[in-house]
Amino acid sequence: MDQHQGKMARDMSDKDILKMELEQLQKEVKTTREPVSKTAKEICEWVEAKAAEDPLIKGVPEDKNPFKEKDVNLKVLYVHLTQLQVSLSVKKGVLSVEDVLDGDQVEGQSQNELTISSTSRTHLNDLLSRVTYTSTIYHIKTSDLDVNSQVTIITKTFLRYKELNILIESIRKFYPQIKIIVADDSLNPERLSGNNIEHYVMPPTQGWFAGRNLALSQVTTKYFLWVDDDFVFLNNTRIESFVEIMEAVPDLDVLGGEVMGDQFYFILEYDEGNESDGGCLRRIKEVHQPLLGYDGCFLVDGVINYFLARTDTVRSVGFDPFLKRVAHTEFFIDALGKLLVASCKGFSIGHQTHRANDKYYTYRNQGKLEEEEKLAHHFFKNYLNYIKY
Repeated sequence: MDQHQGKMARDMSDKDILKMELEQLQKEVKTTREPVSKTAKEICEWVEAKAAEDPLIKGVPEDKNPFKEKDVNLKVLYVHLTQLQVSLSVKKGVLSVEDVLDGDQVEGQSQNELTISSTSRTHLNDLLSRVTYTSTIYHIKTSDLDVNSQVTIITKTFLRYKELNILIESIRKFYPQIKIIVADDSLNPERLSGNNIEHYVMPPTQGWFAGRNLALSQVTTKYFLWVDDDFVFLNNTRIESFVEIMEAVPDLDVLGGEVMGDQFYFILEYDEGNESDGGCLRRIKEVHQPLLGYDGCFLVDGVINYFLARTDTVRSVGFDPFLKRVAHTEFFIDALGKLLVASCKGFSIGHQTHRANDKYYTYRNQGKLEEEEKLAHHFFKNYLNYIKY
């Protein structure tokens, strides 16, 4: 529509405009059209016939190039626009491309910023597959791995705010930004202060595994690190070590460490027994086999209460809320055959000195009746006749 027609259209009524559009459609419907399947060959032949005259293919003579600036010509500019480029950078190491050949466009070899260029996507991907990273600063906390975006620390507390605050303070000493989630079923909840802490207050005395379920339900990261509320982070408490193994072994679901040098782990031996009586389950201080490639790490069925785990797979098992006071092995019984578990020596965390807390231990310790009810629950749930811890 030209300028005159546009002005005319603005001066017309809506009815007149619709009438004009209808007349145009009536004209177009009578126009003879050919399917693309019949015309494609002619179009290709026309394009190929005109290719020799296409300035984007043959270039523009310098004396006729209206965009010429000094020594720049259209051909060089066209090549530049088709170049593929990837830039990488790290903070605490250097990057390199292995086996660089003449003609490979690599800038910044053995530096913290590396640029790789190519006109071929296949060649570019080949160069990227040969990129290596070397750390240049040795320190136990040194890593370009961002645990803050991958790990959430979770715990359950009950009547132990002094211990909990010491734990949080120790975490912040080494990991100032990592998210901490606390599930709390104390009788009189106290306020927790600090950045990036989520404090979920439950109805009083809901129990150990109910609190674990609540804390886990709020995790949004790929992994979570479980710690008891009376643990304390040490100089050699390094979450990165857990994550590096979990990333390298994607089938692994739970990776346990050690508390004050105690690398508690076990396997579960099951004898199905007969149909009328049920099976037998024994907890044994043994391992299945070494975790290949990692000294001091072994595949097991259960670990200590200090472990890194994949959020989605542990959620699929969950924590039985029937278990309120004493429960640990029970989670790994439920996870048997569902989660791949390992334990690693040297992945250590500290344990605070026990404080006198009569009210806490009144709720913490289970009586004989509760122990019998817990066993009966497991006998029925897992069709067992005998359990030996």
